[in-house]
Amino acid sequence: MSPFGPIYVAGHRGLAGSAISRALRAKGYDQLLEVGREDLDLRKKDQVDSFFEKEKPEWVIVAAAMVGGIHANQSRPAEFIYDNLLIQNNLIHGSHEHGVKKLLFLGSSCIYPKMAPQPMREESLLSSPLEPTNQPYALAKIAGIEMCRSYRRQYGSDFICAMPTNLYGPGDNFDLEQAHVMPAMMHRFHQAKVDGAPSVTLWGTGSPFREFLHSTDLGEACVFLMENHSGEEIVNVGCGKDITIRELAERVRDVVGYKGELEWDSSRPDGTPRKLMDIERIRTMGWEPRVGLSDGLKETYQWFLDNLDSVRGR
Repeated sequence: MSPFGPIYVAGHRGLAGSAISRALRAKGYDQLLEVGREDLDLRKKDQVDSFFEKEKPEWVIVAAAMVGGIHANQSRPAEFIYDNLLIQNNLIHGSHEHGVKKLLFLGSSCIYPKMAPQPMREESLLSSPLEPTNQPYALAKIAGIEMCRSYRRQYGSDFICAMPTNLYGPGDNFDLEQAHVMPAMMHRFHQAKVDGAPSVTLWGTGSPFREFLHSTDLGEACVFLMENHSGEEIVNVGCGKDITIRELAERVRDVVGYKGELEWDSSRPDGTPRKLMDIERIRTMGWEPRVGLSDGLKETYQWFLDNLDSVRGR
């Protein structure tokens, strides 16, 4: 399936959105609408409506969201639920009102219960309580999933949902206050190497398991789903493998070349004990991840080094 008109990638400057734009162009989709927040505030319905009326996108990919790690989620929970609800409500409803042919809504692995059976199958959604540290964000994403399902049932809208696992890659947010675990580690180890610090202290115990997907793989998976999937069932997107946070820290430290010690502050929260996605559904469709963690970490750190000035400016 190939759209005849433009494609709007909401959040095209972010880690996920930029990877999706690259993957679309690689497949020959060159009519991409990429508008920054300075020109289009997705929290304002009138601006979204005006944009849709003018540009008439045929595909919409919702990669725009307010995101962050445990610290950001705990310190700004009201913003995480309010802004994300506004963004996705305006884009999903606007797509319906303006006749968008197909929409892909990106959720997150945090939609699944804290103690979901591992690996997490799509059917685990809403089966038990969420992880408290990111519950506002997760609830907003769950609302987006149900909204897409509801518009499909009531109006026949071809709105689909994908649930990516933890992402990393070039273009990530390395801000130490807002970043997710991997880029935050990378930045801290780099700074410690530059400063000659004897040790780095990280949050928690290092025991939780996490899965990490390179952004290139996510971009290719999203294009694959737009071309091959139509249904109300959500689709997990991951690599199918996980490691402990402690092992991740050791591997990031080695890539950065930091020789100091690792220390752990067990008074800080660990979050969910394990989050591994079951990706059998998308594998059965014919998609597989390609980028291994070792190569992905090296590429990401090189991007960090090449963009130090912009990273510091965030």
